[in-house]
This record gives sequence, C-alpha cells and structure tokens, in this order.
Amino acid sequence: MTTALWSFALVVGLLTLTPGLDTALVLRTSALGHRRQAWGVVLGIQTGTLLWGTLTSAGVTALLTASQLAYEVLRWAGAAYLVWMGVGMLRSRGAGAEAEREPCDGGFAYGWRRGTLTNLLNPKVGVFYVAVLPQFIPAGAPHFAAGVALTCVHVVEGVLWSAVLVGFAKAVRGWLQRPSARRLMDRVTGAVVIGFGLKLALD
Repeated sequence: MTTALWSFALVVGLLTLTPGLDTALVLRTSALGHRRQAWGVVLGIQTGTLLWGTLTSAGVTALLTASQLAYEVLRWAGAAYLVWMGVGMLRSRGAGAEAEREPCDGGFAYGWRRGTLTNLLNPKVGVFYVAVLPQFIPAGAPHFAAGVALTCVHVVEGVLWSAVLVGFAKAVRGWLQRPSARRLMDRVTGAVVIGFGLKLALD
C-alpha cells in the first residue's frame, strides 16, 4: 500500500502542477484580494475531488463509462456552467462600484460552491478516476478504504499547490488591484474558462 500511495502521489502530482481551470480560478480569486473566497474555491475543488474519488471507490462513477446518457447530461451541464461563469468574468468592469457582483468579505461559502460545482460538473475528472484509481489499489487491499486513502493523497497535494498559488497571487496583488489590470485579468480568465467549457461541449 505504501508503494501504491507514493506511485499515485507522483501521477496526480504531475496532474496537479499542470495549469488548468482550477489554477485559473484560484489565481484570479486570490489575486483580487478575496482571500477567504479563494480558500473557499480551493477547498471546494478538493471537496469535488474527494467526492469523485469516494464515488469511484464505491463503484458509482462506473456509470459515467457505462451510460452514455449519464455522461452526456453531466458534460453539457458542466459546459453550460463554465460558459456562464466565463461570460460573467468577461462582463466584469473592474474594481469599485462597477465591479463584478460577487462577495469579497465573508465569501468563503461562495467560493466553496464555485469550486465544488466546477469540479463535480466536469465528467472528465470522474472518468480519470474510473480509469486510473483502480490500477493503484493493491490486490487484496480493501477496495473502498484504499481508494479513499489514495484520493486523500490527491487532495493534500492539491491544497499544498493551491497554497503556493495563493502566495504568488498575494505577491502581485498590488498591481492586480488596479482597475485596468483587473479588467485584463478578468478578460483572460473569462476567455480561459469559456474555452474549457467549449472544449468540454465539443469533445
């Protein structure tokens, strides 16, 4: 089991370091000074990861590969959510009274919902766990317990890497607080999020 944990940690570690939608959301939220909201996004994403891993360990996510309808429904729901979120960022007008309407203080719950939905509405995460997780569960080990333990490794790595991203965003926050810089960041992040949504829809 120790060998399985280290091997899985290497695989998901490389996946965690690969820039993607999660990275974009964490960087944007923390760079805007929404620290509590940023940690809400981080823990929401990892909540989704833990749920995917737990459901896979219980055999539930096998439905995604066995049922085309289940996969398509989740895929289109995820694509619609990402496009909607990206359009909201593109319509943001910068800082001040005209800023995007999302809570700054006390926004942990808001960030958690956003992170959780972003992760859970991505069927590729479920398919990844269905395809990869069983390969790392040692023969004879309790399937459910071992699967959850491996998933926890992924969650820990995700939180640690997100802490690095939040720290980096804090270092450049002064520049990003400018209205022009915020508008630029919102345009770039919004376009990235929409791109992920369209890719999910067309894949």
